[in-house]
Amino acid sequence: MPDARFAETLRALVVTGSSLACAGTAHQLINERLLRRPPADPPPVHAPVSILVPARDEAHRIGPTIRSLLGQRGLPDAEILVLDDGSTDGTAEVVRDVAGSDSRVKVLTGSVVPPGWLGKPHACAQLAAAARGEVLVFVDADVVLVPNAVAAAVAVLRGPRPLDLLSPWPRQIVTGLSGRLVQPLLAWSWLTTLPLRLAERSARPSMAAANGQFLLVEAGALARAGGWRRVAGAVLDDIGMARAIRATGGRTGIADGSALATCRMYTSGRELREGYRKSLWAAFGSPAGALAVAVALSVVYVLPAAAAVTGSRIGALGYAAAVVGRMSASRWAGRPLDAVAHPVSVLTLLVLLASSWVGRARGSLQWKGRPV
Repeated sequence: MPDARFAETLRALVVTGSSLACAGTAHQLINERLLRRPPADPPPVHAPVSILVPARDEAHRIGPTIRSLLGQRGLPDAEILVLDDGSTDGTAEVVRDVAGSDSRVKVLTGSVVPPGWLGKPHACAQLAAAARGEVLVFVDADVVLVPNAVAAAVAVLRGPRPLDLLSPWPRQIVTGLSGRLVQPLLAWSWLTTLPLRLAERSARPSMAAANGQFLLVEAGALARAGGWRRVAGAVLDDIGMARAIRATGGRTGIADGSALATCRMYTSGRELREGYRKSLWAAFGSPAGALAVAVALSVVYVLPAAAAVTGSRIGALGYAAAVVGRMSASRWAGRPLDAVAHPVSVLTLLVLLASSWVGRARGSLQWKGRPV
């Protein structure tokens, strides 16, 4: 009798997980249709624009970023500020070599990170304080923009349904097995779970999503939100800033930036593991929240696939739905056929999540030589 009850419970979980996987993929496909898309031929931006690049030990990859910023079109009144945040590898020299005599580029020297601050928010705060633009465009040093990227993004930010903060989500350039498994989950996760139109109208913090790799914000809205000081100690400073702007009456949103920008976050599996470990613990609020998410992901995306191997048709349906969703999101990362390994991707993410919480509990998390 106990074995029969266990089997019945397991079948119920497979049905529930597969049903939710189908619903998640249907929701994702609707989101993709509703997603804001930048114009292919944007008008010039006549407002002053400040393009702001925080950089710490980025000499090996910042050159293409700066060249792409120098090549931006439709920005008659723009400046490019790069903050050298305590680099020891000659980052500032690379920027100056690439920029040459172009007067739009200024290299700033970052100050010591004060107590209570993390490095990235502190660097962004210094850049925002030095900027003169009405629109502030934050670009990470591993991002490369197409020539009309900023103008197209501003057209969305200040378009018919204006926003105060916009994340044009870049395409992630992935390398190695771990990159192909994990990186595609970034865009897939919010496409599957976040109702985009409702989220744009809502002030609820839980409905905020953002990506600091390529982030536009109205300078006035940033000031009203209290600036980067509001997220001084936030590991996920981009999401924290979106929440701060919502809290002061601003609107935030996401756009399809896959044709505007590419980002190579990590160049090795070790970098990827360290990068995810430093921040995953902060993604779900608490150990209980992380455990709840881990259980939900396992039931919806791992259990149906395991059941499908044993011949379960409903499990096969749930697995197929998940694969379709991952394939549809591949424009933002990875290859379409990588989607068949979606259950393995989810399990890999859960291992990283557990490792992140262990590192948090031990106080051993670091990023670029600084404690997190």
